[in-house]
Amino acid sequence: MHVIFRTLLVLLRARRRPPISVWESSVLTLRALPTDIDIARHINNGQYFSLFDLGRFDLMARSGLWAQMKKRGWSPVVQSEQITFRRSVTFMKRFEIHTRMIGFDEKCFYFEQRAVVDGEIYVRAHIAGRLLSRNGPVSNAEILDAIQDLGHEVPEDLRIGEELANWRRDSALPAARKPAPNTW
Repeated sequence: MHVIFRTLLVLLRARRRPPISVWESSVLTLRALPTDIDIARHINNGQYFSLFDLGRFDLMARSGLWAQMKKRGWSPVVQSEQITFRRSVTFMKRFEIHTRMIGFDEKCFYFEQRAVVDGEIYVRAHIAGRLLSRNGPVSNAEILDAIQDLGHEVPEDLRIGEELANWRRDSALPAARKPAPNTW
């Protein structure tokens, strides 16, 4: 919750920014603040995931999906995420967060997010997410219906690539209702 004020600010500012389709890229410009960095004076590796939340909120708010989710009683959760670092974003450096929804598998929807400085990718992450309702997980069909209700056309092929599918399959933990004993 250490980015709660930034999250609220992103949601408020999204109202004044141009609307976008859920399939378009969202771009947020930020600065690496003292609360983002570690002792090495660059954004802490774990902080990127919190900052990337901001990009997903901006995309969902500007596309209308956030309002649809609230109206339907849906809440977003992250199932899995992976990140790759190329260069460090240092203290007070301006950078952009680029966010794009890239597809679905049988359970999750996927985002690709990037931290970009002067047009160069510094960090890239993939996030697998779900939406939950009071009755459990929301199906992809329901999510796509909500997207269509917003007037956004749904592309024919929303399958994620093989590399991403393999990562998700190979890194998945057992379902929450199945045992996952810690044996070491």
